[in-house]
Amino acid sequence: MASCKSLRTLAASAKSPSGRYLSFSEREEIALLLAQDGCVREIARRLGRAASTISRELRRNAATRSGGLEYRARTAQWHAERAVRRPKLAKLVTNPVLQRYVQDRLAGLAGHGCGDRAKNGPALAGHGAEAVRDAIMGTIITLPEQLRRSLTWDQGAEMAQHARLRIDTGLPV
Repeated sequence: MASCKSLRTLAASAKSPSGRYLSFSEREEIALLLAQDGCVREIARRLGRAASTISRELRRNAATRSGGLEYRARTAQWHAERAVRRPKLAKLVTNPVLQRYVQDRLAGLAGHGCGDRAKNGPALAGHGAEAVRDAIMGTIITLPEQLRRSLTWDQGAEMAQHARLRIDTGLPV
């Protein structure tokens, strides 16, 4: 593999912006190294990636219509780009069981509409800022002191009781 040094230089400069996903140039290098009979661990080492990342990439993308196990960088990139396209349907839209559960919890019902309420507290919809304040206060006082230094609050209407929470708990908000 005499050309591996130049391949490594190419891949290092062309990593994906987040570093989490493989870039097209890394996929090209995988294809080249496979063609040179490179093994998964060696390819991973040369790319500076985990062997599991390379193995997963090959498992997902090393297949063709003919049934062979060839890896094609362009096809793998197409699959990756297709997988991250937006907009995606929300899980609440596509999963009726989850949708019903969320609706029941927001309405103050137990899981799936019958039985006792789950022990993770009352539904907050319709209870307002006082319920949020009380829920946080009841939880925050049980935390160790080093975890109770401050609380970051957003500007939703349910957070309107932040001043009272600070007075009641002494917690900077």
